[in-house]
Amino acid sequence: MTRATAVRAVLAVAVLLASVFITLTMSPRLGLDLQGGTRIVLQARDTATVEADRETTDRTLEVLRQRIDSLGVAEPTLTRSGEDRIIVELPDVQDPRQAAEVIGRTAQLTFHAVEGPGTDQPEEKTPDTDPDSDRLTLPDEQGRSLALGEPRLSGAGVEDATAAFDSQGGAGWTVSLEFRKGAGQDWKKLTGEAACHPAGDDRRRVAIVLDEKVISSPQVDPSVGCRVGLPSGATQITGSFSADEARDLALLIKGGALPAPVEIVEQRTVGPTLGAAAIDASAQAALIGAAATALFITVVYRLFGALAAVALGAYGVISYAALVALGVTLTLPGLAGFVLAIGMAVDANVLVFERAREECADRPTRSLRAALTTGFQKAWSAVADSNATTLIAAGLLFFLGSGPVKGFGVTLAIGVVASMFSALVIARAFTEIAANSRFVSDYRGVNGIARPGAVRTWLVRKDPKLFRRSARWLVVSAALVVVAVAGIVVRGVDLGVEFTGGRLVEYSTSRPVDVETARDSIAAAGFGDAEVTTAGDGDLSVRTGKLDNDGEHALRAALAEEGGETTKVRDELIGPSLGDELRRNALIALGVAVAVQLAYLAVRFRWTFAVASVVAMVHDVILVVGAFAWLGRPVDGIFLAALLTVIGYSVNDSVVVFDRVRELWGANRRTPLDTIARRAVLQTVPRTVNTGMGALFILAALAVLGGDSLADFALALLIGIVVGTWSSVFTAVPGALALERSAKAPPPPVPGKGKGAPRGKTRAARRDPLDNGARV
Repeated sequence: MTRATAVRAVLAVAVLLASVFITLTMSPRLGLDLQGGTRIVLQARDTATVEADRETTDRTLEVLRQRIDSLGVAEPTLTRSGEDRIIVELPDVQDPRQAAEVIGRTAQLTFHAVEGPGTDQPEEKTPDTDPDSDRLTLPDEQGRSLALGEPRLSGAGVEDATAAFDSQGGAGWTVSLEFRKGAGQDWKKLTGEAACHPAGDDRRRVAIVLDEKVISSPQVDPSVGCRVGLPSGATQITGSFSADEARDLALLIKGGALPAPVEIVEQRTVGPTLGAAAIDASAQAALIGAAATALFITVVYRLFGALAAVALGAYGVISYAALVALGVTLTLPGLAGFVLAIGMAVDANVLVFERAREECADRPTRSLRAALTTGFQKAWSAVADSNATTLIAAGLLFFLGSGPVKGFGVTLAIGVVASMFSALVIARAFTEIAANSRFVSDYRGVNGIARPGAVRTWLVRKDPKLFRRSARWLVVSAALVVVAVAGIVVRGVDLGVEFTGGRLVEYSTSRPVDVETARDSIAAAGFGDAEVTTAGDGDLSVRTGKLDNDGEHALRAALAEEGGETTKVRDELIGPSLGDELRRNALIALGVAVAVQLAYLAVRFRWTFAVASVVAMVHDVILVVGAFAWLGRPVDGIFLAALLTVIGYSVNDSVVVFDRVRELWGANRRTPLDTIARRAVLQTVPRTVNTGMGALFILAALAVLGGDSLADFALALLIGIVVGTWSSVFTAVPGALALERSAKAPPPPVPGKGKGAPRGKTRAARRDPLDNGARV
């Protein structure tokens, strides 16, 4: 065992042990679409006096946090998104009406005189007919009940509230208050009355109440005289505040005075059974697909394939541990991305093994270890470029996607990095150790790479003249595009509610209800414009335009009359402004994907190869969208995630082919390019087929087991992989040949042989790159 192999083995063991430890001791963070609950996206709006900027949104968020806490929801999450949006996640909340009502209420900040200790149990406000209806009994910050007088001052009178550190007076962190002109006099009078009571008496306190919750109840300083009070601008709230506590209190007081009005632009509710079913289906698909992939590569590559299958299992553990350790929130698209990456993780191993097979065929006398090392070296360029294009797609999903789609981009990126590690470190360590065995080296039928594959041998023997008339393949591709465009024009694209705005609710009923009966019941309840379709195993999907939470409750009651107990499985509400924005962002994402992939390929390859690859990529996108149009399947955010993944996969396939074209053409510059392209395609077909099979196993399992939530995602990728495999050979390559006929650039240089290379070594290393050793 060489030192490099030992280092890889030690590193692989260390990473695997750490991953197993993380897997056994930590739990993943599940998104609401997997654990069930409600997700609400709020848009802060400008008013005549307040601009909905970052600071105002932060103040509004803190006010909302206090309100959400009063609902008693377990572990709610509130975060700011961008400059003026707030994302509220409420686990296990299936009826969002109360939450929406609390969120939409205007903040109420009031200042009260403390009349003394309250009862042990805080009381509710008495009815308005009671003369003391404005008096409250509320717990203070420490939980002690206080009897509060009528509101003496509202939050509208607060000019500003700032947190500062008092280093000179030694008071630590304090909150300074400034009041408007009229309110300043009211504050002075309130504190002057409180100062008439002795120090330590509850009546010397002033209570600041936000939405009927005491956020501060400071004592008036003993230096303030009776009936004198504190003037505006000279008021400081002191206490044992930390920096964060002082800032939060200032935000609450100021936010209560100047709350930014918010509008619900998105609301999603997922039932707990749907998320649990998605997790179970994904786990089954992962196990079945991974087992089928492992069996396939073991049959194709024998012992080395079995070792790659072991590395594939290690990849699953490492990528899962990385997701957990990084605290990534696992969403439904993210879960699908994790499962899909298992099938695509064999790509690097397949590239290496095919290269090693070529080395063994070209130089039968070389040792198995030397052929394997050369295979890793020569496959590195294609591995790096193909994974870079996939990372670009993942980055676009994260930065340009929305909501759960971002999770897909994160898991896809982690999967790419983990697959690189499993292939180039773990699988390489395993195969190098095995290659040092005499038994494995001597018995060529055992190791799996010492003999060329059956597909490669058959193709080389037949040697089909694929590109003798390359233009005919472009005609076929153009015809397919015409059919797809016809579907888009004739059938139209069924944009999901995510892109059009409106509301989509899926219900499960205890008694079977057919679509017509459900439609009549809903229409009789006043929802005549609702679209009713079937979903899942007998579920009903109802799509409407504008529908508030009370309307949804009435709609559910109408269905319950026919279907008995009616349970909400899924609920999506998208405001019209957000729908327009998401639709615009989807087009921007596709445009940026094309531009970024073109730029990357132009840097790494010839411009003709780059343009041909991007044309093939656009061809694939049009065919997938056209297929969904003809099938009448919805186009939503998850479809967009699948489409961007297809873009990465399509470019990935083209990169592998053009990487081989570049190598062969540079080594034999006088050979016609169509001959070079034909040989490159025939040599890379086994890799394309073997890698595609791994992904197809996973996607077929997802399509069958995943239900409606994952079936469309799997279907889009199944179509994308098929057309991507086609276009990388029969669109990208003919397109590059057509462009090269008009290009004036010379062939690429010989790989690894610059002008300064020793002549003797160049001559000794020269061989026919088009001869892979196969003979008839």
